[in-house]
Amino acid sequence: MSVDLKILRKQLRHQRRTMSPFAQKHAQQQVLNQLLCLKAFQHSKKIGVYLHAFGEIQTRHIIEYCFKQHKEVYLPMICNMNQQLHWVKITQQQYRNNRFSHHPLGMKEPMANRGLHVSTLDFLIMPLLACDIYGTRIGMGGGFYDKTLASAGKKPFRLGIAHDFQLMEQRLPRETWDQPLDALITPSKYLHFKR
Repeated sequence: MSVDLKILRKQLRHQRRTMSPFAQKHAQQQVLNQLLCLKAFQHSKKIGVYLHAFGEIQTRHIIEYCFKQHKEVYLPMICNMNQQLHWVKITQQQYRNNRFSHHPLGMKEPMANRGLHVSTLDFLIMPLLACDIYGTRIGMGGGFYDKTLASAGKKPFRLGIAHDFQLMEQRLPRETWDQPLDALITPSKYLHFKR
């Protein structure tokens, strides 16, 4: 039985947005606890991460932890010319003062003229709508992460973080341009994939 991605995206978006604040906070903490045990994360200096905006796993604690450990934090900015993500380093003060611009798609972005290529990062934490047990990631549909990672090679380590209900037992369709994950963390699971 094939998966209808349009229906799946709609269901999962709704499920994410209707989670209670308590459930969101609990999920954020459980994901952080597992992330801290990951050697690839412990040994990474340059961390790419997203600002949550659509019910994804919240990243506030992850970002604050990175600053506390003197890791460099990079946020994605959409380059209008090629529809790829460029990565902009932010400071703790910038983050805490919420100094970001609003993108027309609804998320916040760092204010900058240019950013770095994703391959300069050591570790990338990505949002997703669904992921299967083979590391196939389904995003919001814009293809920004796939386009960006297509030219990245082995670096950075690609981690998806998601709520438990976003992990699919059934194999998701993977197109030739889809970029698989190295690992996935949910509040109750850690999965490592062979890319």
